[in-house]
Amino acid sequence: MNKVKVAVVCGGYSGEYEISIGSGQVVYEALNSKIFEPYLIVIHKDRWVLLESSGTELPVDKNDFSAVTNEGEKLHFDAVFIAVHGVPGEDGRLQGYFDMLNLPYSSCNAAVSAITFNKNFCKQAVAHTGIRLSKSVLIRRGDAFDQQEIIKALGLPLFVKPNSNGSSVGVTKVKEAENLEQAIRLAMQHDEEVLIEEAIVGREIACGVMEFKGRMMVFPLTEIVSHNEFFDYEAKYTPGKSDEITPANLSEEDTLEIQATTVNLYKWLGCRGIVRFDYILTDHGLYFLEVNTVPGFSKASIIPQQAQSMGISLESLFGMAIENVVIRG
Repeated sequence: MNKVKVAVVCGGYSGEYEISIGSGQVVYEALNSKIFEPYLIVIHKDRWVLLESSGTELPVDKNDFSAVTNEGEKLHFDAVFIAVHGVPGEDGRLQGYFDMLNLPYSSCNAAVSAITFNKNFCKQAVAHTGIRLSKSVLIRRGDAFDQQEIIKALGLPLFVKPNSNGSSVGVTKVKEAENLEQAIRLAMQHDEEVLIEEAIVGREIACGVMEFKGRMMVFPLTEIVSHNEFFDYEAKYTPGKSDEITPANLSEEDTLEIQATTVNLYKWLGCRGIVRFDYILTDHGLYFLEVNTVPGFSKASIIPQQAQSMGISLESLFGMAIENVVIRG
């Protein structure tokens, strides 16, 4: 049987570049070499390259997503595992590109990726399911805004974040009115739109999910306890700055509600592949926070922790993700 040639694509154009490189490397090393023939593709702003184990970079031809080996062989791929967090791997651009090439890939399609990456659009889509959402205000670059009106509408503290970004890059928790404008300016450095949300007090819970062979696999829940003011970039990627408790110490009722909500949202939004939904569990109920259509895949990331908790190895997890798209493709 011929091995499935898999392009593991990582890197990208955002502040999540280094995290994506780590995710891609883990996926590349974990894929079963008896079944798959993995290749690591790194996306830089100025070039796309196939990175060989020796460190040699081979240029990728974007016209057909191919590379020429040192032996002169034109290399094409059977499937793509997208490990690019942020732009262009989580906002639909890569998905649209691979769709045009008729090349199957591991993540949500272009439309779903674009909608869910835009936090404001995602909240509007999710609102139709009836789940609780934080109140929010959207500001576009060049818009006039009244800080006092925003604070009156949302209260303090509040969160200011780029509307389309991940890993808490450019996010600020504002506790005092005089810091709001500076927080908006910081977020505007990362996006054309800024989303300002009321702060919801509660426990942050993450739930991974994927569909495999027509059956939903819902992972054990993780409670995230940040040692910083919130689960910011430092807390996410610096050892000791947060506790990620898997499985979360929740009641059976809360656990079942969150897992059922996750399955409902996955289907409602039309997701594919491995996806992580984040929530805030409060005394008043469950609030939707965000969805990650290309979550972190490093061994310390939440999805691998959840998979390990239910006895699924990374080799099996990533293999199932590829098997899904090869069969579908």
